[in-house]
Amino acid sequence: MSALAVIGGGPAGMMAAYTAATQGISVTLLEKNEKLGKKLYITGKGRCNLTNNTDIPGLMAQVVTNPRFLHSAFNALDSQALMAFFQDRNVPLKTERGGRVFPVSDRANDINQALGAHLRKIGVNIALNCEVKSMEQDGDSFSITTPTGRIHAKAVIVATGGLSYPSTGSTGDGFIWANQLGHSVVSTFPSLVPLEAQEPWIASLAGLSLKNVKCTLRLGKKIAFEELGEMMFTPTGITGPLILSASAYLAGKHQPLISIDLKPGLTHDQLDTRLLRDFEIYKNRDFCNALDGLLPQRLIETIITLSNIPPHKKVHTITRAERQNLASIFKNLEIRPTGNAGYKEAVITKGGISIKDVSPSTLMSKHMPGLFFAGEVLDVDALTGGYNMQIAFSTGYLAGMAVAEYIKGSV
Repeated sequence: MSALAVIGGGPAGMMAAYTAATQGISVTLLEKNEKLGKKLYITGKGRCNLTNNTDIPGLMAQVVTNPRFLHSAFNALDSQALMAFFQDRNVPLKTERGGRVFPVSDRANDINQALGAHLRKIGVNIALNCEVKSMEQDGDSFSITTPTGRIHAKAVIVATGGLSYPSTGSTGDGFIWANQLGHSVVSTFPSLVPLEAQEPWIASLAGLSLKNVKCTLRLGKKIAFEELGEMMFTPTGITGPLILSASAYLAGKHQPLISIDLKPGLTHDQLDTRLLRDFEIYKNRDFCNALDGLLPQRLIETIITLSNIPPHKKVHTITRAERQNLASIFKNLEIRPTGNAGYKEAVITKGGISIKDVSPSTLMSKHMPGLFFAGEVLDVDALTGGYNMQIAFSTGYLAGMAVAEYIKGSV
């Protein structure tokens, strides 16, 4: 019988297995895929944004769901400690815009290989192509059914991820097992996901990126999210860092409204003054030829259509009311999301095993001694920028340390 079985070989599971093994615990790591860390390979567009170079309050501020639950995990392994962990294992790191941390090589595989190599070096038994079919309590231990037979373990860490990117093996198994073992599972939704919208002009802008714009998400009268950054249009909607972050606040919400401020550095009056100046310069031009200094070329036709100003109207004949309406469109380009791209394109899963059933200081189940949870399977999630990876590594580390104490205390 193995002392510990870790189910799931992603960042949380690998860190949990490594940490427990360094405490002298016999560990078997069960991974359904043909290799460890399959989801790691696609994070940060294959570059692996493994954390954010900030302090614990900075991490907590970017957690959308249940940030206080993660206080112990972040204190056990914060971003500075995580960076040191990989640098000590010959993976040099770099910090980019917004504090995002990547391997200097821009290769997610370097993070994966560092973890995998050290797991093998310290004697973790890694079982690949080993899909867990079921898990149940067996006296004071656990019985895990796999295609090759049963595995018995004194303790189990469930680190199976959520439902996002199902092609990487994230199929919600952990939610099912936890529920069968008496734990509540908070309803799940795709998060950090491209949004769909029905505005007729969106499809013509597919592929257009906008930088330094402000995105405001309103849910009724409440502003749920507001931030400066970058976005992009798709054939069916919108995506990009701003939109992915906004999507984290949309789970289960109805009739959201997204407003894009194309000129966040200017007030409405300052923008009107700028338009007056440009219109004076281009006063003898057609309106459709007077916005080159303010907008990307591909966006001009859309803005002209939305303004209801005839495209070939001479600039010097545009009225004050028309000009001010134009400024309002610049400051408030409205998009009404109608859905999202689903789990196949979602970076993370929102929802999961209820934190009410899990101890925040150990990540052990409150109902079943010896059963621990780590990573995306828990009802915690954060915005883009490396924060969700930090959650995975921190919870994996805390669970690994706590399970070692549990096993040693029960021997």
